[in-house]
Amino acid sequence: MTHSSSLGFGVLGAGRIGALHARNIAGSIDGARLVAVMDANPDAAQRAAYGGAAVCDDVDTLLEHPEVEAVLIASPTTLHAEQIKAAARAGKAVFCEKPVALNLKETYDALAVVREAGVPFQIGFNRRFDTGFREVARAIHAGELGRPEMFRSQSSDPTTPPESYVATSGGIFLDSVIHDIDVARFMVGDIKRVTALGRVLVADYMNDYGDVDTSILTLEFTGGAIGVIQNSRRTVHGYDLRVEVHGERGKLVTEAERATQVWKYGEGGIQGDYIYYFIERFRDAYRAEVQAFVDSVREGRTPTPGAEDAVEALRVALAATKSLKEKRPVEVSEITV
Repeated sequence: MTHSSSLGFGVLGAGRIGALHARNIAGSIDGARLVAVMDANPDAAQRAAYGGAAVCDDVDTLLEHPEVEAVLIASPTTLHAEQIKAAARAGKAVFCEKPVALNLKETYDALAVVREAGVPFQIGFNRRFDTGFREVARAIHAGELGRPEMFRSQSSDPTTPPESYVATSGGIFLDSVIHDIDVARFMVGDIKRVTALGRVLVADYMNDYGDVDTSILTLEFTGGAIGVIQNSRRTVHGYDLRVEVHGERGKLVTEAERATQVWKYGEGGIQGDYIYYFIERFRDAYRAEVQAFVDSVREGRTPTPGAEDAVEALRVALAATKSLKEKRPVEVSEITV
């Protein structure tokens, strides 16, 4: 591949995220083109095969396509590790939605194959590519806030996921809160200890899988700062997300509550609309993260966030899960293979 050529993508998984990525690659990612799509549901794959992309029956067929140079993995989490290994062994650059796996051993094994193959790898922590999140991180890293002292992240979904999804998700900390954990690491730094509290207040079926739908996670950073992450699977006013970082020189806040940046004033009061879910909230960030991956691969740079970020966010999420189950603070250092 030369710098002037486009990067040919194969997409594994054509659900809501995979289809979004496929559409972006086909039409709005500079230097990329959609070559092939594969999904267990052929109809879903066909719908996501934008621009005349090939529809493949299985992973091997997609990897053997002569024009596929990079693989974007957006399949169910339980398939990620094996698909990463297969793509890396085939010499393809790999972009994978989070997490790599639901445990450290499978994660380490998959990333070892990536390292041995010498292929580029990026993990899909899309919030790092949101303009507000990036500016907060930039300002902190530039020292504009002084020493960070407190971090707070709130992520609340408008509705609970289907029971079939919860059954294989790994729980709220590995499925959802891991995004907030990555943001905390991205902005403030490594986390050494967590304490989790959780309840089932929305969907009783969570109990059948040892999961919760409402959680609070306190963080202790290695640099001395403290933090809290709040998550709920029910927010009747839509997707509710904000991050605050308090430091010695002030506070930084990023949030985006409304889909349309308009307030309506009238006899009935002041009204505004809202963003329904994460797809709408992070639509631009999803495009930006893949653009960053493409640029890194074409320019020979190491993509970021990479393998270390995938591992460390997972370790904190596993520590949070352990804390919830054992009802005690957990050192991240306790989480080993």
